[in-house]
Amino acid sequence: MNKAVYIASNDSDSGKSILTIGLMNALLRHKPKVGYFRPIIDEIKEGKRDNHINTILSYFTVDMDYTDAYGCSITDVVKQWNTNNREVVLETIISKYKRLEARFDFVIVEGSDFSHFSSIIELDLNIVIAKNLGIPVLIISGALNKTTDSFVDSLYLTYDSFIQKDVNVISVIANKVENIRTATLREKLNGILPNSLSVDVIPVNEKLKNPTMKELSNYIKAEVLFGADLLDRSTGDVEIGAMQLQHFLEHLNEDAVIVTPTDRVDILMGSLQANISANYPTLAGIVLSGDMKLSESVVRLIDGLEKIIPIVSVKEPTFNIASQLANVRSHIYASNIEKIRISIDMFETYVDVEKLMKHLESYEINKAMTPRMFQYYLMQRAMKQRKHIVLPEGNDDRILMAASKLQELDILDMTILGDIQKVTSSIERLNIPFNFDKTPIVNPNDSEKLQDFTETLYNLRKHKGLTHATAEDLMRDVSYFGTMMVYKGIADGMVSGAAHTTQHTIRPALQFIKTKPGFSVVSSVFFMCLEDRVSVFGDCAINPNPTAEQLSEIAIASADSSIAFGIEPKIAMLSYSSGISGKGEDVNTVKKATTIVKEKRPELKIEGPIQYDAAVDPIIGQKKLPNSEVAGQASVLIFPDLNTGNNTYKAVQRETGALAIGPMLQGLNKPINDLSRGCSVNDILNTVIVTAIQAQE
Repeated sequence: MNKAVYIASNDSDSGKSILTIGLMNALLRHKPKVGYFRPIIDEIKEGKRDNHINTILSYFTVDMDYTDAYGCSITDVVKQWNTNNREVVLETIISKYKRLEARFDFVIVEGSDFSHFSSIIELDLNIVIAKNLGIPVLIISGALNKTTDSFVDSLYLTYDSFIQKDVNVISVIANKVENIRTATLREKLNGILPNSLSVDVIPVNEKLKNPTMKELSNYIKAEVLFGADLLDRSTGDVEIGAMQLQHFLEHLNEDAVIVTPTDRVDILMGSLQANISANYPTLAGIVLSGDMKLSESVVRLIDGLEKIIPIVSVKEPTFNIASQLANVRSHIYASNIEKIRISIDMFETYVDVEKLMKHLESYEINKAMTPRMFQYYLMQRAMKQRKHIVLPEGNDDRILMAASKLQELDILDMTILGDIQKVTSSIERLNIPFNFDKTPIVNPNDSEKLQDFTETLYNLRKHKGLTHATAEDLMRDVSYFGTMMVYKGIADGMVSGAAHTTQHTIRPALQFIKTKPGFSVVSSVFFMCLEDRVSVFGDCAINPNPTAEQLSEIAIASADSSIAFGIEPKIAMLSYSSGISGKGEDVNTVKKATTIVKEKRPELKIEGPIQYDAAVDPIIGQKKLPNSEVAGQASVLIFPDLNTGNNTYKAVQRETGALAIGPMLQGLNKPINDLSRGCSVNDILNTVIVTAIQAQE
């Protein structure tokens, strides 16, 4: 069930607060616990708080710490963006959001303020965040001072930008719309947006549009002389008090802010008198300008008045101050109860709340796994049950560097095999942090377990003609020794292959770990972390030319691996033709394998034969196989042979920059995984984590 929504805008003056406040109020009628999260906040001075967060947490008394309510500051984002470390930002945001998702019945996620990046960059950033959180989006945009056509075009482009990245938009709201344009704008939006979308129009509200005296005073750094408890009142026009009083009074409007030199006591006192007169409008406040002070007699006079308005003072000239006040933007903050109540009333009046709630309740979560979500998922899964992984190749620098990083993560235990002196020397040469107490280094030749392991191997393989002497020689080999640790339960899994062939790594496993019941073949999968999704590729590492029966087994094992790692399996049995269009022995093998899978596991969604483009591209998939549940959205791709699979995964990895995690072996009784000899440190780290998760099954 959907547990969150992302509020996004396309500019800095959209009025997101009205939507956030109104939605929070509405959700609390349906959900006992509603949380609030801002992925990115503006830089805040020490001791201060982000205004959005403070307003929501304070007014609605949300039970959460302030630091839990945001992901990163804009300064951190800019720094990581500029150094090409965007994944750090996403990992932080995802992990903090996921903790809230686990605590609350629903979470409102409010996007950034469009105050630092260009609009295009910041919109892309919000799309990426919403995509990685896997939640639907509400788009709100401000129409003030924009032509109807340009506003509609801009809003549609924003909507389309999310849709193009497979982010579900469930509602579009036009905010701050002049009353004479509401009907026209609603009609135009309904004409270009899908009928399934909620489309609402909120008219401009002067009290929400205009800043308060508090905001004006803070902006010009004014000293508050009188009426400090009245600063939350909204303002209207800024009026300069420079003419004679009798003429000045003719220009007063409701909620006006008077800017006048401090020595114009006539304007000051006339304004105060007008404010209490039934014949003049109520004023918002007075700004006294210039490097002067009010006389004691005037101060005493104002102190004695029963009714006053805020009076503040600045040293700058009148016209400079008036110009600055015109640039102040309105915000809603915790102490301004009037604006909060107006926001709730406007939301309830102009947004179809019932329809919006139905959209939120009925929305099906996008189960597509993004790379960042997948890596977060791997970390969380590994933490659930601590496992012990043996790494036989202590002579390889990459293994040692990966082990150092894994020690820092502290989510599993390890043993490294190799010559202790050589391993120690390598660690010193690499200058990496390493805790030898945490991760023991074991030399099979000197191990007290050598004889026991030799006896076990001899007894397991003597019927195959293995002699005791040969068993001991084999057990001095790190691959055999590490595999025996797994067999004996001393370790829960093994990762090798950085410095050894696949054959060398998996031969011991085939000899005495053996395959699971019901499996006749060991196969492999790669988790291909593409830009916006994670696909499962199988088999790209083990079986050169599988039969139809073996291919069906690989498909079923890959689907089960997909499920085990949180990815909904939609299986594409790949071939050079789609549907019934092709003929030939290779196509027939894929057809037969598909039939076997359907018979053995009828609940699985599977399509075959199908070409790669039809499997992953929705438009091509719809054209070639219009009634398929898999075409265009396949998450598990089964290659017909090793030649096709190995070349395809490497081509995709190199050409797209995708992260390939694996290969992960399937079908063995205990997890043994083989690395590519060209693997990176991160490849090793990810494979060790995957192996630990396999060991939990």
